[in-house]
Amino acid sequence: MSRSTVARPYSLRLVAAAAATLLVAACASSGGGGTPAIKQGGVFRLGSASTIDSLNPFVGIEFDAYATWEHIYPMLVQYNPKGQIVPDFATSWHESPDGLTWTFHTQPNAKWSDGKPLTAADAAWTYNTIVRFKNGPTAALSIPQLKHASAPNPDTLVLTYAHPSAAALPDLQPVPILPEHVWAKYATGNGKSLKTFQNGAPIVSGGPFILEKYTQRQDALFKRNPTFYGPKPHIAGLALEFFSNTDAMVIALKNGQLDGVESVPPTTVAKLRAAHLAVVTTPSIYFDDISINSNPQQDASHKELLNPLLREAFDYAINREAIVKTSLLGYGQPGSSIIPPSTGRWNDAAIKPTPFDLGRANQLLNQAGYKMGPNGIRIANGHPMSYSVILPADTTNGYGERSFLIVQQDFKKLGVRLTPRNLDNSAAFSAIVADHYKSFELVMWDWFPNPDPNFMLGSVTCQAWYSWSDTGYCNKTYDRLFQQQSATTNPQKRQQIVYKMQQMIYNARPYLVLDYTESLEAHSAKWLDLPTVGGVSWSTFSKIPFETLHLAG
Repeated sequence: MSRSTVARPYSLRLVAAAAATLLVAACASSGGGGTPAIKQGGVFRLGSASTIDSLNPFVGIEFDAYATWEHIYPMLVQYNPKGQIVPDFATSWHESPDGLTWTFHTQPNAKWSDGKPLTAADAAWTYNTIVRFKNGPTAALSIPQLKHASAPNPDTLVLTYAHPSAAALPDLQPVPILPEHVWAKYATGNGKSLKTFQNGAPIVSGGPFILEKYTQRQDALFKRNPTFYGPKPHIAGLALEFFSNTDAMVIALKNGQLDGVESVPPTTVAKLRAAHLAVVTTPSIYFDDISINSNPQQDASHKELLNPLLREAFDYAINREAIVKTSLLGYGQPGSSIIPPSTGRWNDAAIKPTPFDLGRANQLLNQAGYKMGPNGIRIANGHPMSYSVILPADTTNGYGERSFLIVQQDFKKLGVRLTPRNLDNSAAFSAIVADHYKSFELVMWDWFPNPDPNFMLGSVTCQAWYSWSDTGYCNKTYDRLFQQQSATTNPQKRQQIVYKMQQMIYNARPYLVLDYTESLEAHSAKWLDLPTVGGVSWSTFSKIPFETLHLAG
C-alpha cells in the first residue's frame, strides 16, 4: 500500500483547529465525599477506513453514515453493551394483546438543536413518511408490517401494524427520527425530493451530538448537543477522520494524531499493544462474503453463474481456513450462514463451513460440462470462465486484498480467472444494481447486520432490490417465509423459520460466506469507559459508548 497519505497534515490540522473551538478539555473537580468526578471535555479524534457516503438517511448505506445518524438523531430504542434493547427517545412501551398496536411514551420537553420542540409527532411523521414511500425513496429504511403511526399527545407514540411483528423493536432501532419542520417540504408528490435533499452540515440534531462540519472523504466534526434529552456526553466533541490507507491511519494513532480507530488490521495488533495502546478484540456480527449475480435475467456472457453446480464448485474452491489464518491472523472463524454465530440462537449451527476441496470443485465443473481450454481457462457456454470481481474500498482497504488473492489463486487452479475491479463503495453498489442487476458478475464485500435476523434475511428478498440487495436474488417462496417469520411472535416457531431461510440461502448460494471476523478496535489509554455494542464502540446500534467515554483523571 502507498504511504503517501501518512502525514495528511492539512486535514488533521483542520480537525485540530476546529476541535479547539469545542473546549478541548475541562478541569476535573472532586465530587462529594472525596469521590473524583469524571473529567469533562476533550475531543476524541477517531480514525475510519470508510467514509460517510451521504448525510441523507434515505440515501446513505455506509457504516459511518448510519453511526452518524445514530448519534445526531433520536432513535426510539437502542442496544446496550449486553445486547439488550433499552430506551432512547422512548422511555417505555407496551404491546397490545393482539400484537397489532405498540404504544411508546417518549422523552418529555425534548428539543431539537435549533430550539424547536422534539415530540412524538416527529416520530409519527417520520414513520408515516417511510410507510407512504416504502416502495420508492424510503425503501432503505422500511419498517416491516408497520401500517400507521400517530401521536395523540406530544409524549405518546402509537404504532399500528398490519400483522404482529416479531421484530418490532429491532426493526425500529436503526431508523432515525427526523425533524418534521426540516424534512416535511421534501415529502410531497412522489417523494423523490427526499433522496435529493443533501442534508448538509450543520444538521438540525436531536441526539447527543450535532454534526457541525463535514468535508467529504476528509473529516466530520461533531460537538456536544446542549439540548440532548438523554445523558450528556462527557466529551466536548468528536472528530471523525477518514483514511484511504490503513497504514497511514495506524501511524497517526501511534503518533498521537488520533485517539482511536474504528477498526485496525490484524497485522497491527501486536505492535499497537507494544505501544501501550488499548486494543479491544470482541466477537462481532461482521462477515465477509463473495456474492454471485443471482438475477435470472443477467447478461448471457455470464449466465452460467446461475448453475447450481458452478456455485457449489466455487464454494468448495474457497480455502476459508487459509483466509482466517493468513488474512485475519486468527481473529475470526470460517463462515457459512448469513446469520452469524454472534447473533446467538438465530444462527443455525448445523450449517457448517464448506470444506476446501479443489478435487470436488473440479469434479462439479466437469459435471457441468465446462471443459478446460488450451490456455488453462475453462469454457462455459462458448466463452472463457473469466469473471470480474468488484472490490469496494471497504474490501481493499485492509485485509480483504489478501483474502482475494487466496481465492484468486485457488480459482486459477480450477481454470477460472478472477480479475479485480476496484471501486469506491458508492460506485460499487451502483455497478451492482446497474441495468437491473444484469451486468455485474461477482462482488467481494462484507456485511454488518443487526443482532436480530430480520434485517439480514430481508436483504435477500425481492423487495430489497435497489435498496439493500447486492446479489439480485429473488425467490417468492423465500419472500413468503420472510413475511411468515416476521409475523411469528413465538420465538421457538420463528427460530425454525429463520433456520429454514438460512438453509435456503446456503443452498442457493447468492452469498459464499468467507469468514466471521472479530472486531479489532484500538484507542489511547488516556481515554476510559468506551464499551462496545455489537463489537463496535462508534456504533450504529447505540449512543451509550460515546455518552460514557471520558478522559482519564
